[in-house]
Amino acid sequence: MDWDKLRVFHTVAEAGSFTHAGEILNLSQSAVSRQVGGLEESLDAPLFHRHARGLILTELGEELYQTAHEVFTKLTRAEARIREVKNRSQGPLRVTTTVAFGSVWLTPRMKDFLALYPDIELSMVLADTDLDLSMREADVAIRMAPPRQPDLVQKKLMTLHHRVFAAPEYLKRHGLPKSAEDLDRHRIIVYGEDAAPSASNLNWLLEAGATPGCKRSAVLRVNSIYGIFRAVQSGVGLAGLPEYMSPETGNLVEVLPELRGPSFSAYFVYPEELRHSKRIAVFRDFIVGEIEKDGL
Repeated sequence: MDWDKLRVFHTVAEAGSFTHAGEILNLSQSAVSRQVGGLEESLDAPLFHRHARGLILTELGEELYQTAHEVFTKLTRAEARIREVKNRSQGPLRVTTTVAFGSVWLTPRMKDFLALYPDIELSMVLADTDLDLSMREADVAIRMAPPRQPDLVQKKLMTLHHRVFAAPEYLKRHGLPKSAEDLDRHRIIVYGEDAAPSASNLNWLLEAGATPGCKRSAVLRVNSIYGIFRAVQSGVGLAGLPEYMSPETGNLVEVLPELRGPSFSAYFVYPEELRHSKRIAVFRDFIVGEIEKDGL
């Protein structure tokens, strides 16, 4: 059964004439008549008694109208529910990002986000490997490199550099470096050989301002940014850390602020099929607002 013809029939049955139905559907009277006639022909049964005063449903027409009316009513309700869900910030939202960014910057802000959107059921997956968004392993990713999959929507959030941080305890014992050359005499924490860095030359601190002929060595190598962050906090040494940690460093002190390490960009990424999701839209806008507040 042709749905377009059925829709025209349903409108005619409610309007009581081809003319009034045509006005509702923005069709000519003849077009409406042809659609109804085509439906009657396909069913091999008359649906209306034609009278000069208007149209009256036949017995079969009345049965078809009641069935069509029930179907269209259910479809209207379903459409309304879908629109309501799309326009409300509720339901599950699964977010993935790196261990460092998620632990240090993102999770502390989720209290404010959930206060704004209490009906969102938030889950966070912190991992230094990319989850497959197209397979719905997560709904949203905040990644420290451009996504490689072409079917993902991406928004650049910010470009970041690495800065040098140390704990007050460390600086009390070893002194505050006044220039990059002073790093020759300091304990430097760097990335391990099996790290999965988000930018090249992440061990730049071993070379920045180094005295010619002086090869700096690392006091500790760690294969994760978060691990380096914790080692710096404990006073093991100083290290280059992403500047998104700057507002979050707690007891850490930025040293040699004129030094900037390699840069990288962070991206907000999600599948194309979720482009119109209200949950994703409010989460994205919240993250962008937090970044702007931090001046990143």
